[in-house]
Amino acid sequence: MRIDLEVSLDPTLGCGQAHRWHKLDDGSWEGVWRNQIVTMKQISPTSVEVIGTDDRKGITRYLGGDDDLETIISEISKRDEYVASLADRCPGMRILRQDHWECLATYLLATNANVKRIGQMVESVCDHFGDDLGRRHGFPTPKQILDGCGCIAECRLGFRESRFVTLAERVESGDIDVESFSEMNYEECVAALQDINGIGPKVADCVALFAFEHMEAFPIDARISKVMEDIYGVTGSYKAVSAYGREKFGEYAGYAQEFLYHADFIS
Repeated sequence: MRIDLEVSLDPTLGCGQAHRWHKLDDGSWEGVWRNQIVTMKQISPTSVEVIGTDDRKGITRYLGGDDDLETIISEISKRDEYVASLADRCPGMRILRQDHWECLATYLLATNANVKRIGQMVESVCDHFGDDLGRRHGFPTPKQILDGCGCIAECRLGFRESRFVTLAERVESGDIDVESFSEMNYEECVAALQDINGIGPKVADCVALFAFEHMEAFPIDARISKVMEDIYGVTGSYKAVSAYGREKFGEYAGYAQEFLYHADFIS
């Protein structure tokens, strides 16, 4: 299935937004999406070949196809020459629209871990609890995690283990309604997310951006903190630096953050 969309798979799938995509020797990307093993290959700057799903609308939305990329790049570029140059050098990078539960659970595991370690933990959780799809496993539901949590120590989640199980328990019981976050504005969303044990401001911003479409979110990790200091001379608390990013880059600050992150990630 061919998807006609201006998207660049390498920076979109390979820069730490989602953690289930692996680049294959032929340059294509293999991942698990909605319990399907999906392969995507760049055909041209404006087209992608997709194998493993027939859901054209769903996969296009997942790739950020609802975003008006031209308008977004124009808006953030007007606000900052440096980001404008990064966007110019990385055309087609988009922000994914990730499954709400999967993104929330994944980023709970992301605390104090680099991209490689996050990917290892996520794959281990999927291999232990998710549906067997053949050579890969689906991302487990809260019930699947609870049904099999007697062996969760084998996933080697460290201090995140109890938090992960508690999250599954609260979602499965209805104490946390993951879909309710979709109805909140940015401030409400990040505040509610931080009520969950193990979720601080950075993880809340990541989930707000990658799952709940709050494009103004501006997550600050160690990499972005250094960039903000080196390029913009901005230091201080998480709250202060993130607020600076949101004010400087406006309603699409999340896209600006991704360009800054990608430029540092590949350097």
